[in-house]
Amino acid sequence: MMRPVGILGGMGPDATVFLMQKVIAARPAADDADHIPLIVHQNPQVPSRIKALIEGTGENPGPVLADMARGLGRAGAQVLAMPCNTAHAYAGYVRDATDLPFLDMIAATAETLSQAKGTGARVGMLASPAVRLAGVFDATFAEAGLEPVWSRDEDGLLAVIRAVKAGRKGRDEVAELDRLARGFIDAQGCDLLAVACTELSILMPELTPDLPLTDTLDCLVARIVDFSVN
Repeated sequence: MMRPVGILGGMGPDATVFLMQKVIAARPAADDADHIPLIVHQNPQVPSRIKALIEGTGENPGPVLADMARGLGRAGAQVLAMPCNTAHAYAGYVRDATDLPFLDMIAATAETLSQAKGTGARVGMLASPAVRLAGVFDATFAEAGLEPVWSRDEDGLLAVIRAVKAGRKGRDEVAELDRLARGFIDAQGCDLLAVACTELSILMPELTPDLPLTDTLDCLVARIVDFSVN
């Protein structure tokens, strides 16, 4: 019997749906019952992480996330997951809200990257500037011996993220993300790249395959499947 996973979603809505598609694709299935049970709170009204962390004018998302966690627990979830890198700045609110375990996407990514490259790797972070400002990856990467490297063009990255949130996911957005990704390799000496914004995860399948990319969303999917099945 597979255990149901509660998803704190809506940040953004497309990224949450993309996570669900990835979880479905990760399971070999002969029938509906072979798939992972997900209880999804698709809540696009979670206060903006960008306004809170970058602009300093927004409401704290933490209490809303805590309320979502409690609701998922009441709905029958046995574990919680949150497919938004930036929202992990508020993961403490989620952990404190219930006794349910929390599948940490940041820790899952650090484990995957350290296994791939070992300690000392320089990891180019395809992420919102809010992730850097909040130090979302800092402690976990330091413990794993990984060095996060931040883009010299954070405005460009944020523009791509905002474009995806607005429904623009075409050739121009893919080309710009590819340019930004290559800058980490060609100009900043990175060994690996982490797709650390789930809006950017949506564009990742269209990027050229030679880039050494690890998607934080894929790392979370692996944890979700492992917990539910085992």
